[in-house]
Amino acid sequence: MSAPHVLVFDSGVGGLSIAACLRARLPGVRLSYLADTAGFPYGDQPEATVIRRCVELVERLMTDVPVDLIVVACNTASTVVLPALRGRLGIPVVGVVPAIKPAAALTQNGRLGVLATPATVRRPYTDDLILRFAAHCEVTRVGHPGLVRWAENKVTGEPVPLESLHEAVKPLGDAGVDTVVLGCTHYPLIREELAQVLPNVHHWVDSGEAIARRVAFLLEEASMDTDGVLDEGEVGLAARFSGPAPAALDAFLPRLGLQPGPVWDQWPGHSETS
Repeated sequence: MSAPHVLVFDSGVGGLSIAACLRARLPGVRLSYLADTAGFPYGDQPEATVIRRCVELVERLMTDVPVDLIVVACNTASTVVLPALRGRLGIPVVGVVPAIKPAAALTQNGRLGVLATPATVRRPYTDDLILRFAAHCEVTRVGHPGLVRWAENKVTGEPVPLESLHEAVKPLGDAGVDTVVLGCTHYPLIREELAQVLPNVHHWVDSGEAIARRVAFLLEEASMDTDGVLDEGEVGLAARFSGPAPAALDAFLPRLGLQPGPVWDQWPGHSETS
């Protein structure tokens, strides 16, 4: 029986944090990564554009590499594209949502921070998650456009500007939150820097482990072998980008517990999706 193949999709490198959780939990699963770097960031795009780009890029990749399950590792895309992908592909598609429910159970002082993109903090589904799971908490939301770019730049070897980061998340420190939801998959990539500027936060909560558990459940439910041992050529993360691939990607991946695999920068046969 061949190893299950999971595709992780994002607009940039944030989904690498999800891929790292998948590799840690499911070492016998093949992983591919697809990033729409030509359309990054999705938070600035109309919903119809995000849906079209996601569907076209995923379908284009699947003509080359059939996969068994897709993780849309982007909070913005997950809010709009899941029905379209599920309707067209006929395989499981897993999305991400801010981990407000588990974070609300962890806070000790009842002060919860939600750190996300400006688009995510404004979305009604974030309001709904807070109302359903954190109504007993004092919730402070911060949506800052710089964090995603700083995470992207960190992958290329550029240091995160700590002074700017401190200023960006200052409302969380001022509110005295002890637990912060990392409501964007990019943010676990700069968790060390966030902890430096918010030393009084006890819990940083993201969706990675929950997504890995969900993927494991769906693959096992489909009777796929998740306990096998991958061949040497299958271990590395095969990555494709609709635009330029991040510089120094191969050097960054081992920091996440990921082994570099082949990288296609604007891969052959891909035409720009406008």
